Amino acid sequence: MDQPTEVDDQEPAPNDNEPMDEGIPKTSSEPEHHSGSEESKNSTRSITGSIVEEHFENGRRYCSETYYMPNDEVEQTRLAIAHQAYLPALDDQLTLGLIPRSAKRILDIGTGAGEWAIAVAERFPKAEIIATDITNALQPLSAPPNVFFELDDAQDEWAYNEPFDFIHTRNLSGAFSNWSAIYAEVSKNLRLGGSFEIADTGLIQFKKETPNSNTSIFNGAIRSAADKSGRPLDLDHLKKPVFEHAGLSVIKTRIFEIPLGTYDPDPRKIVTGKMAMIAVLEGLEAVSLRLLTKYLRWKEEDVRELCGKVQEEVMRPDARAFIPVHFVIARKLM
Repeated sequence: MDQPTEVDDQEPAPNDNEPMDEGIPKTSSEPEHHSGSEESKNSTRSITGSIVEEHFENGRRYCSETYYMPNDEVEQTRLAIAHQAYLPALDDQLTLGLIPRSAKRILDIGTGAGEWAIAVAERFPKAEIIATDITNALQPLSAPPNVFFELDDAQDEWAYNEPFDFIHTRNLSGAFSNWSAIYAEVSKNLRLGGSFEIADTGLIQFKKETPNSNTSIFNGAIRSAADKSGRPLDLDHLKKPVFEHAGLSVIKTRIFEIPLGTYDPDPRKIVTGKMAMIAVLEGLEAVSLRLLTKYLRWKEEDVRELCGKVQEEVMRPDARAFIPVHFVIARKLM
């Protein structure tokens, strides 16, 4: 993996003087677990049919008629692998930013399989971790007692009665039509001095330009389909003015290149590359089947054929493929 490209790394001093913790997963004997407050228990909104319905298309299961990613067992496994691929990029930490050791409330938006929320709960046993998603089909059967999984659509107005110390979200590009509204809710629900960290991945790239490749055709097709859906896959929501408009101050942005495969000789990067390769290749059909069949009217077999060709390109020994991962950390300073 290449060294991260740091776009902006000026971090003002925190408003408080409390010690900070980087969220490194650790184990401890008999951790003290937080039982959760009545306010958070009451914050779960009513579960409506539009949230819990299941839809089956092209051999995959989806949680709604609009969100393009599946919520079946195959996707659950892929998300678990993707979480592990993130860790080496963050030096085995769970966040790029800092979580105060005294944090009492942490929110994970679009938690998916809950891997990040569970790891944070184990690292911060006295904190209350609320993990939300529009589906509960991906979530584990067991978790630390300080994790509260809530069925919730982040596009609706949030109804929490207490602010959060840290809000986190990852890999939700293409999930929302109005990111400004999401950031407004983040700002409203952060305590003064609290932090928001978002990470999103770009599409597959190669070290050497390949303009006529099947991968470039794939990238162009899913971008076009996502635009038609009203939920674009671009990363414009990571631009500083979008945060500032919501009252959030961007303090750090970084871009990491995650290798796909084992072409980097560094042993840690070989492990990362193997996991990232699996997560990305398994995700080709997941990200494209609904988008291309629904919005561009492709046939299912044509989508699968293109995905197979992209896999072949990415797996070539000389391909040197990678995905860029963009991190932004913002704080509520006023």
